[in-house]
Amino acid sequence: MILGISYTEWVGYLASLLLIVSFLMKNVNTLRIVNSAGSFLFVVYGIMLAISWPIIITNSFILMANIYYLSKTKK
Repeated sequence: MILGISYTEWVGYLASLLLIVSFLMKNVNTLRIVNSAGSFLFVVYGIMLAISWPIIITNSFILMANIYYLSKTKK
């Protein structure tokens, strides 16, 4: 616990911050990379919440879509 906030909540706050920051990016690839980090943390957050399937499924899909489009643009 840090500052009276559980580690689970800190992961959720960090994931939210990364997603918010990702939408401020001008470069689409940078947006997808930062957004992927946030989505990954949201998957971890969903697992830490004793398996919250809506959070895990939604953010896993977003993460896979970002990875797909990032790999597609590098070819």
